[in-house]
Amino acid sequence: MSYNRMFSGAVMHGNMNIKMNVVEELQEFWQMKAARGASLKNGALVIYESVPASAPPYVCFVTLPGGSCFGSYGVCPTKAEARRSAARIALMNSVFNEQPTRKITQEFIDGAVSEASHSYGGVRNEAENGTGIGAYRFMLVQNLGKTMLEFQELMTVFQLLHWNGSLKAMRERQCSRQEVVQHYSHRALDDDMRSQMALDWIAREQEIPGIIARELNLAERDLETARLAGRELRFPKEKKDILMLASSQVGGPMD
Repeated sequence: MSYNRMFSGAVMHGNMNIKMNVVEELQEFWQMKAARGASLKNGALVIYESVPASAPPYVCFVTLPGGSCFGSYGVCPTKAEARRSAARIALMNSVFNEQPTRKITQEFIDGAVSEASHSYGGVRNEAENGTGIGAYRFMLVQNLGKTMLEFQELMTVFQLLHWNGSLKAMRERQCSRQEVVQHYSHRALDDDMRSQMALDWIAREQEIPGIIARELNLAERDLETARLAGRELRFPKEKKDILMLASSQVGGPMD
């Protein structure tokens, strides 16, 4: 399922001719949004994560309060520069997100669902009746008026549930779309959820030996491709993290 359309509008510029501490500016931006009443269930804290490395180039990821994740861009010779690079990309997307076109509207929902259905490989009505596409539409409708960055964590949860096969399993258990959306709308994308999904992949490994390593290789390539293109990264990064957790528990090779 493709969701790249949701962040295709943000244009990256390799050079921001603004003299500022971009890390501080990004934090202040989200604190200001929280003060103005933005719905941020996890607070206004911006979280940085550096990829372990003993030598350059260094890579850093930044997760915004709404759940969106961005990474450093280009070759960063120091960890501090990687952090600033990630903050710069995140700040540009945060500012861009304030435009009216970033609101979830009915027109946006129709286009996003149509794209997701086509990427799934079927006619839209058929895809909605037989997959998680219907739940995806319902979830978007429930969040009319929100911006995409404010909605990102919930969207990532449902992307992961679709990727993990959980939405299909819930449908087979006769769970309604409303029940699924209401349940997961109040759940954070946290270590408990990641651990549960990792257990699902460990179970698959028993049936299909080597599937975790293959999926992990794909996830790592997807994440690196998206990072180098300056795209939003939460979904590919969560996939990688879940598969790495599963791989560590089965003790299998990661190559």
